[in-house]
Amino acid sequence: MAPLSSTATPTRRVGLLVGRENSFPQPFLETVNRKGREFGIVAELAVLQGTREIEDPAYAVLVDRISHEVPYYRAHLKSAVLMGAIVINDPFWWQADEKFFECTLARKLGVAVPRTVVLPNKDYVPDIDPAASLRNLRYPLDWEAMLRYVGLPAVLKPNVGGGWKDVSVVDSLEELLAAYDRSGQKTMILQQFIDWDDYVRCICIGREHILPIRYNPKAEFMARYEVDRPPDGELRRRAVADATTLVQALGYDMDTVEFAVKDGVLYAIDFLNPAPDFDNFSIKEESFAWVLERMCDLVIKYAIGAAEPPWRRDHRWWKYVERSAAPAT
Repeated sequence: MAPLSSTATPTRRVGLLVGRENSFPQPFLETVNRKGREFGIVAELAVLQGTREIEDPAYAVLVDRISHEVPYYRAHLKSAVLMGAIVINDPFWWQADEKFFECTLARKLGVAVPRTVVLPNKDYVPDIDPAASLRNLRYPLDWEAMLRYVGLPAVLKPNVGGGWKDVSVVDSLEELLAAYDRSGQKTMILQQFIDWDDYVRCICIGREHILPIRYNPKAEFMARYEVDRPPDGELRRRAVADATTLVQALGYDMDTVEFAVKDGVLYAIDFLNPAPDFDNFSIKEESFAWVLERMCDLVIKYAIGAAEPPWRRDHRWWKYVERSAAPAT
């Protein structure tokens, strides 16, 4: 990245889009304003109220932590990118991304993932006539073949989503069918269950700063990040290397990547987290300070033109896929 320049201008505004989170927004805005003052940068909560199709962006940089749940924000952000703003993360790719694609990409990149199958939906909107509209689908589904591939126990979870919502661990075909019947119109993936003996979650900023933290998804929410037992040695090196590989290919400047570790193998379990948890009470104060500094430095560099987002020119995930690369087992 190019070095920072101190040429100040009053028009360099950074806008933050957030939902219910409370511990990250104010410190982030205060830190950007403090560190960016010499560059003429002003950071604030973005204020939007209906967007014309040709409208000069009010912000040079927009940090998006909520548009996956507020469709108007997503529409505004895509237009803002077209009009010259920088958005973290790329709203076009975020909207297109999903977990099954990421599993395929990870294997092509040599990163281990659980064996995974994407499933046809259980239910559809009323206008779908199963006899006429679903002629390309073979029924009944061969559940036994899918279970032979992923094994038991297995995990059934939404292809898009997070927060452990609608995730089921099943121990039999009967349990799988019952969970699938509850999935409604959600597209689900069936995945090999990794009975992990260690677990690492990596906070990823700017596609180059990776902070691996031991993580226990079985613990109570406030106790999941185990910051007093940082991963070290080969475990840390592998986690940083694989997380970097994934966020570089996906182009996410803000993400978390989770690895379930079994018999020395790091399996990428979840890395579709473009609005990751940044609350200080969950990731703890030292990690929170790390996130603040790197997020603030990133938006300042974008605001003054000292760096370009990965999607500004010709970023595509296929650049990172080697035709001769052997899929990870």
